[in-house]
This record gives sequence, structure tokens and C-alpha cells, in this order.
Amino acid sequence: MMATMANRQVLTEVLGGDKALRQALLVVAGVAALTLAAKLRVPMWPVPMTLQTLVVLLIGTTYGARLGLLTLLGYIALGAAGVAVFAGDSAGLAYLAGPTAGYLVGFALAAALMGQMARRGLDRSAGSMALMMLAGSGVIYAFGLAWMAMLFGADKGLAWVLQYGMVNFLAGDLIKLAIAALLVPGLWKLTRR
Repeated sequence: MMATMANRQVLTEVLGGDKALRQALLVVAGVAALTLAAKLRVPMWPVPMTLQTLVVLLIGTTYGARLGLLTLLGYIALGAAGVAVFAGDSAGLAYLAGPTAGYLVGFALAAALMGQMARRGLDRSAGSMALMMLAGSGVIYAFGLAWMAMLFGADKGLAWVLQYGMVNFLAGDLIKLAIAALLVPGLWKLTRR
């Protein structure tokens, strides 16, 4: 609870006192950050890494459960409306029925979970922030893999779903976990000074 109140106090000081305007600006900034993170690709093997899941989980951590969820729902709604906010060039309702649909649902739920955990102050140390990132990533993978298994499991098998839906991304996820585990508690230390 104290962590969320401190987050809000910092955001109020930066963005001003009008709560509705501040929240609208945060949603717009969050959607813009997600879009940029989805488009940037870091060359890695076996697949390039985007920073999208890092931004999803950081939005939940810093915005809180409700505003984090709202931001992710706004992002998904823009993509559903045909705005190219997702990784790659595709968007629209057909994209939301494709292989990444489960991950997008997982994004929204993971952001809400991260906000709940941050409210309990779990974002204050590197170890607990790393555990938060694991939990948030677990939610994303749970929904993403379930959707991929439904689409491809019968034809390609569950080993294929696990390989192409999770295993290929684990190296990048560990890098993002380390970034968040160092960044968020470090920022808390700076704001306490």
C-alpha cells in the first residue's frame, strides 16, 4: 500500500494534480512505450528480443493494478482497431485471433498482478522484484501457451508449443528480469534520498 502511494506521489509531482488528466497521460505514455518496445528488436539467438514484456511488467509495477490493467486494455483495443501497435506490422481483430492472442491477454493480467505485488512493497529489493518478474512472466506464458496449444497442439504437439511459445524466449526474459530487478529497487533508493 505504501509503495503504491509513493508511486502516485512521485507521479503527481511530475504530472500535476488533476487526477483524471494525469491518469489519461499515463495511459497514453504507457501505450506509446509499449508500442515502441514492441517495435524495437535486439538481435539474439534463437529469436530477436523485444522489450515489450519488460515494459508490460514495469507498467504494472509503477502504475498499480487498476491503471496498469487499463493501460494494457487500451493498448490491446488500439491494436484490435487496426493501429499497428503490436510487434510486426499486423493489427486488427484477425491478429487478436492469431498465435499471440493468449500472450496479449496475459499481458493485461500480468500488469494487474504486478501492481498488486508492488502495492505490498515487493518491488523494493532486487530479489523480490526478480520474483515479481517471474510471477508476471508466468502469467503471460500460462495464457500464451494455453492459446498456442489450442491452436497448434493437435497438429504440432505440445513440445513444439513449448519450444516456440516459451523456450526460445527464455534467454531474453532472463535479461529483462535482471534489468527490472536492478532498475526498480535502484530507483526506489534514489527517490528516498
